[in-house]
Amino acid sequence: MCRIAGIISARLSPGEIGSKIKLMCTALQHGGPDDEGIFIDEEKHLGFGQRRLSIIDLSNNGHQPMADVDEKAWITFNGEIYNYPEIKRELLAAGAKFRSTTDTEVIIQAYLHWGTASFEKLNGMFAFALYDKAKNSTYLVRDTGGIKPLYYYADKGQLSFASEVRAFKVAGLATEQDKDWQIRFLAYGHIPEPYTTLKNVYSLPKGHFLCWDNAKATFNAGAYGNPVNKISIFNADEAREQIVNTLTKAVSRQLIADAPIGVFLSGGVDSSLLTLLANQQKHTSLKTISIHFNEKTHDESAFQKIIRDKIDGEKFDHLVKQQDFEECFPQILQAMDMPTTDGINTWFISKYAQQDGLKAVLSGIGADELYGGYPSFSRIHYLKYLRSVPTSLFSLATPLLADQYKKFEFLKYNNPAADYLFLRALFAPSSIAAILDADIKQVADILFSGDNTPATKIYNKSYASQLESNFYMQNQLLRDTDVMSMNHGLEVRVPFLDEMFINLTTQISPEIRFGGQPKKLLTDSFKDLIPKEIWNRPKMGFSFPLQKWMQQNRHISDETMYKGKTVKKMVENFKTDKLHWSKCFALFQLQAHE
Repeated sequence: MCRIAGIISARLSPGEIGSKIKLMCTALQHGGPDDEGIFIDEEKHLGFGQRRLSIIDLSNNGHQPMADVDEKAWITFNGEIYNYPEIKRELLAAGAKFRSTTDTEVIIQAYLHWGTASFEKLNGMFAFALYDKAKNSTYLVRDTGGIKPLYYYADKGQLSFASEVRAFKVAGLATEQDKDWQIRFLAYGHIPEPYTTLKNVYSLPKGHFLCWDNAKATFNAGAYGNPVNKISIFNADEAREQIVNTLTKAVSRQLIADAPIGVFLSGGVDSSLLTLLANQQKHTSLKTISIHFNEKTHDESAFQKIIRDKIDGEKFDHLVKQQDFEECFPQILQAMDMPTTDGINTWFISKYAQQDGLKAVLSGIGADELYGGYPSFSRIHYLKYLRSVPTSLFSLATPLLADQYKKFEFLKYNNPAADYLFLRALFAPSSIAAILDADIKQVADILFSGDNTPATKIYNKSYASQLESNFYMQNQLLRDTDVMSMNHGLEVRVPFLDEMFINLTTQISPEIRFGGQPKKLLTDSFKDLIPKEIWNRPKMGFSFPLQKWMQQNRHISDETMYKGKTVKKMVENFKTDKLHWSKCFALFQLQAHE
């Protein structure tokens, strides 16, 4: 697990490329505190940089950027390949030579043997750049789950890439703000892919690779994976058996590490399940990290204790108080890279995990999206009926709607993004226009100019899963988890998003997969393992008491710090519990980024 950066540019001298990559690596140092490496091909005006977080093969053999034995190809790699032992055995049988035990070298040899077809063979979370000397081409590649980030900037015959957006700005490669980021942020509570805060700096789509021709300074991009799985499992018993086998293997694969590894244990179903499955592996160094609060409405310590009493290994528990939030608030803002209304919880638990000696942890992200754990899975049916109402009625009603009903504005727009925003938006278009003193048509054009998910008119739970996976999980949960954990030099692994487990899940009939209460199929599959007290209780989610804490934060709750009557009134409403903390936090970040 690392942070990567690179530049290919005939406009810059090799010395300038090296200097800028050094600046990028310094900006990314938090994500790779163990080592730094820079490779420059002076003839091709190409440079790769890397900050290393050592997880597999802790020796100097894992130093990056890395080349194969014959130096036919160079790579800078961020992530983990969980099936690299199997791929390596296949490559050794084919005559490949290795000089390390890293998964990084397996990627290089796989490419040299199978070309771009090798990308489909990789099961893991990854983002890497690979330079093929013979073809004089560079590939940027991102995993099919979109777990690891990879941003790029192609301008005037120059390509640069990095694991975080801040690196482009620090190196002076891209400094102009995207004028539309504030509109997207106020709608989503984050900045959705492929956009960033910087003009023409984009996120490479998941399951895609970009091929840059170093000689012509041109590129093309396309998908390399994402096969559509046909529904083939119609028997509930078969589904449960397959879920147990596949998830157990996924957890086993993702416990591979030469550094200390643990599990985030919140007390919910997903983290409890992963903790119990990891414990079954008898991993000698397994540790659990938990957080609790004095505020009983958010405290899950009683449920955490139920699981901790059933497992071996070291167990760490941390009390987080208002004072901790106040003291760490500036560091949290700095860690974000781009504005977001999420990630504070991940920042804290990653901080404690790092302090407790961990370098990698398992997280339960993905279970809710795959098995119907959110309220949106039941609300999607209402959306079906609302979509049958003429959009002209919503247009007429918009000026009359109270704040809590303004989400109905999204029904004016026939777009999957509008469907998602109806379910989860932070602010409605008219509110965004008022906050930014912008034209509402401009707001709508920016939000709905593209179609971001597979088109469908069937408003069922399968569609809800698509929306939650492609919008919320992809753009907020995974991005924020990555940037906040890597700020502490911690790797977060997500077994529910293991490729084999996702492939299995999508083959299960929706009637079985989403039948009954939320995540019933998943919990039924492991009823002999998960205590009833854990699965038979209301969902809480891993959340902090931020409504109270932010109301008491002098920076966020001081309406005199904000500009415009509309915004000042919203902050006043927040202080009297008439506005959710996420909305006020978004307004705070707008002013902080001016």
